[in-house]
Amino acid sequence: MSQILENPRGGCVLAGINSILGALHKVCPIYHAGPGCCMQTSAAEQGQSGHKNSCFVSSVSLPSSNMLEKEVVFGGTDKLRTTIQGALDIIDADAYFVLTGCTAGIIGDDIVSVTDEFQAKGYEVYPIETPGFAGDSNLGYEVVWNTMIDQVIEENVPKDEKLVNIFGVVPYHDPFWSGTLEEIDRILSELGLRVNTFFTKHQGIADVKKCSGAALNIIVNPWLFKGPAKKFEEKFGVPSVRIPGLFVGATDTTKFVRTVAEALHLDKAIVDKVIQAEEDYVYSYFAQAIGVVSWKRFAVVADASTAVGITRYLANDFSFTPVLVVIAEPIFRAEDKERIIAQINDLEYAVPPRVVFTADQYEINQALCNEPGEITLLIGSSNEREVALEKDMQFILASFPMSERLVFNRTYAGYRGCLTFTEDLYDNL
Repeated sequence: MSQILENPRGGCVLAGINSILGALHKVCPIYHAGPGCCMQTSAAEQGQSGHKNSCFVSSVSLPSSNMLEKEVVFGGTDKLRTTIQGALDIIDADAYFVLTGCTAGIIGDDIVSVTDEFQAKGYEVYPIETPGFAGDSNLGYEVVWNTMIDQVIEENVPKDEKLVNIFGVVPYHDPFWSGTLEEIDRILSELGLRVNTFFTKHQGIADVKKCSGAALNIIVNPWLFKGPAKKFEEKFGVPSVRIPGLFVGATDTTKFVRTVAEALHLDKAIVDKVIQAEEDYVYSYFAQAIGVVSWKRFAVVADASTAVGITRYLANDFSFTPVLVVIAEPIFRAEDKERIIAQINDLEYAVPPRVVFTADQYEINQALCNEPGEITLLIGSSNEREVALEKDMQFILASFPMSERLVFNRTYAGYRGCLTFTEDLYDNL
C-alpha cells in the first residue's frame, strides 16, 4: 500500500476472499499461509460485522498448511498437498478453494500444480493465487468472482429470461448483507423473477455454476465489480445494469424496480401493481407516526453504497439536512468518485453536503470535529461512536465495522428496510 491508515476498515485481500467464500453454502477455503492468518483474516471482516460468522468453517477451524521456516526455505507444496487431502477427508464441502497468504506469495509456491492433481482425481479444488499483500478486502470480492468466471461458472447454460444475478452487496463487509439480499430477493420475486443472491437461501457452488444462464446481472454498488461485469458479459453474454448505490426507502427502491423492469422488458401492469402495493405498505406505517418526526442536520460515515443510500433517503424522503458525507473506503478511479458525488448531490430538497473521501480514521475524526455546520445526527460505524459522544450528537450504528450489536437478517435497504432504519432513528432519542 502507498500510505499508512489509522484503523483501516477491514483486512487484506485474503480476508475479503475468505469472507466471500465463507458466505457460500458448503464451500471450504484452504489456506496456504502462515499460522494465525486464518484467525486474523476472519477477525478482520467477520469479527467486525455484527458478530455474525460463517456457519460452515471459519477462523481457527479453517484448514491451513501453517507455513513455518522450513516451508519458506524448501517450499511448502508438499505440506499443502497433505493439507488439502486432510480437508477432503474431514470436511464435507461441495467445493474447496486454496488461498495463498503473503508467505506463499513471496516464495512463489506453485499451488496450481497441486490443485490440478486433485482436479484430475475428480475433486472440486480450485486455486486462488492472490496473496494478502495484493490489496484490501474489497478486492477480495472481485478476486473471488474473477475466479468463478475463469474456473467455475459453466458455459453454454440455457438462458432463463426470469433469472437474475445480484452482485455488489459484499458479505460481512456490509453487516446487513443477509437482510439486504433477502429484501432484494423478496422485491424481485414479486415481479415474477428468480434471483441468485448466492449468499442466502443456502445457495452454493451449484448455483454459481449455472448463473451464466441468467438474463441480467444487477450490480448494487456505485463502483465495485466493474472488471468482473465486463468479463461476465464477454464470456457468457449476460448484460449488467448498475444501481449506483444502496436503495433505501420508497423513492429510490421504486427507481430500482423500474430500472430492472426496463432492462428485462417486464409487463408494466405487473410492475405498477407491485410498486403500488409496496409503497402503500411503507406509507401506511409512516402515516401512523405523524407528529413524531423531528428535523436533523446529519453526517454519514460509511462505504460508498451505504453512504449514498442513507443520505438520499434522509434528504429526499425525510427532508433532513445533509451536512457531511465521508466515503470511508479507498476509491481510486476518478469516474467512480464522480458517480458517487453525482448520486449524493442529486437531492430533491436539500443543498448537497460536503463529500470527503478518506479511509483514515484520523482524517475522518478531523472532518467530523472541524465541520463548520452543526451536526445533530451522525450515522456511522463503531469507530465514530466516540466522536458522537464527545460532540453530543445522536448516533446510529449503521456501517462497518460494527462491534456493538448482533445482526442476523436486519437491513435498512428497500421498502421494508427503511421502516427498520426509521425505527432505529427514533429509538435512542
